[in-house]
Amino acid sequence: MTASTAQLWVCVSCAFVYDPAEGDPDGGIPPGTAFEDIPDNWMCPVCGARKSDFVPFED
Repeated sequence: MTASTAQLWVCVSCAFVYDPAEGDPDGGIPPGTAFEDIPDNWMCPVCGARKSDFVPFED
């Protein structure tokens, strides 16, 4: 049995990593929310960058 991991996203402005498993509770995004399901007006909780300023995190 293999475990699938959710895609992490990183802010290009400050390097904050959005983890779908954690969400952004302070920003109104509950744990388990995929990045694609976050509203377009959501902003980085660290630096205030737009959602469009995030790119897929490559390990």
